[in-house]
Amino acid sequence: MGTICQGFFGDCPKVNNQEYNWWNHVKQHIPQLKQDGFTALWLPPACKAQDVVSMGYNPMDYFDLGEFKQRYHNREETWFGSKKDLCELICEAHKYGIQVLADLVINHSSGGEEELNPYTNEMGYTKFSPASEKFQRNYECFHPSKYETFDGYTFEGYSETDLCHRNPCVYKEILEYCRWLIEEIGFDGFRFDCVKGYGGWLIKSIQEYKYIKNQKIFGIGELWEDKYNQTIENWLNEVNNYNDNPVSAFDFGLRAKLRRLCLEKQFSLRELANWNNTLLNRPFECVTFVENHDTCTPHPDIDNKEIFTDKMLAYSFILTHQGYPCIFWQDYFNFGLAQNGYKSGISALVKLHEEYAGGKSDILYVDDNLYILQRRGYQSQKGLIYVLNNREDGWNGKCIQTQWRNTNFVSKAWRGENNLDMPQSISTNNECYGEFWAPPRGYAVYVPNI
Repeated sequence: MGTICQGFFGDCPKVNNQEYNWWNHVKQHIPQLKQDGFTALWLPPACKAQDVVSMGYNPMDYFDLGEFKQRYHNREETWFGSKKDLCELICEAHKYGIQVLADLVINHSSGGEEELNPYTNEMGYTKFSPASEKFQRNYECFHPSKYETFDGYTFEGYSETDLCHRNPCVYKEILEYCRWLIEEIGFDGFRFDCVKGYGGWLIKSIQEYKYIKNQKIFGIGELWEDKYNQTIENWLNEVNNYNDNPVSAFDFGLRAKLRRLCLEKQFSLRELANWNNTLLNRPFECVTFVENHDTCTPHPDIDNKEIFTDKMLAYSFILTHQGYPCIFWQDYFNFGLAQNGYKSGISALVKLHEEYAGGKSDILYVDDNLYILQRRGYQSQKGLIYVLNNREDGWNGKCIQTQWRNTNFVSKAWRGENNLDMPQSISTNNECYGEFWAPPRGYAVYVPNI
């Protein structure tokens, strides 16, 4: 399916000393992303936010990508750069065959002027007169209004500027905004922020819109549910029922399990095989991930915080299993987990994912400390054997039956705790059996040498 790179992290312009220049900074990395095997790039919200220094999740002027001066701002650019910089970044990505996804924040707005809401007889910051002169808004565009009292979920801190999508004007402007981003700016799809905040019918409308440039855009929904994954499945059913361009969802439930794998030495690997998660039920609608901008930043709605140890165990899992894996920029570049040129980093796993991780999955063996998976292969992808070892006191493996008869296997990626030994080559016998091993508290990925 490819591999996504989340092209930002919390306060990334400041951390990397790239304030008002982030788009250019990412553009410089496009050739490397292509060489490493990435197929898509997810960018932060690009429109002008209420604050000059902002990651974009408090949007004010949706049609200002860094070319107008707003009443709150003393410069035209967003914290990431100018509209010109953004368009050049998108063009560079397309030159290398990489899709670019826009972060779509349409649950709420921020930065309006104060006005009276006659439905509540209270003052609220709901009057928006953006410098772009597009998508002007007043109290009728928010909850409560004559169209709807509330939509069931209010993002914290935005109760009075929670957009009312049933207002025909709001609905029309959002569709126009999405059309503009796809057809005129050049984006290839969307990451839908905070999908709890509005009906699935709106996302279905955006996905099914017949864009002239690209009629089949890609979409991913962010639905924070790491304890009850059935909620994500219900949302996918709602959005994709009779939808001719289905949307995917982030697998937060799997991420919660992988976090425990990395942080808890006594975690049972049986939990990775014996539970009802989105990945197992509908892998073609699933985007897997290890970290994102929210898990690494204080957030009121999130219990599962950053993974701060043994993170490569989680990356090895999502890059060998079914689903559309998403890699976090800060892990890859800032924290040095890419490790280009070595077999122990994310870079080796991304290459392996693109070349070998095809076809259905079979769990060949699992106990508390050992997990062995087979990918059957599909078309040019030959398949693989993935071995995960949770023991700290030595290598761990098992003689298991695969689908390959009399086949030699070599390891293309591996990593162990305090162990850099290369896994030995393995050959299956006439009955397809072979012994596959992984280093202590580590993993090994074997591919057929055919």
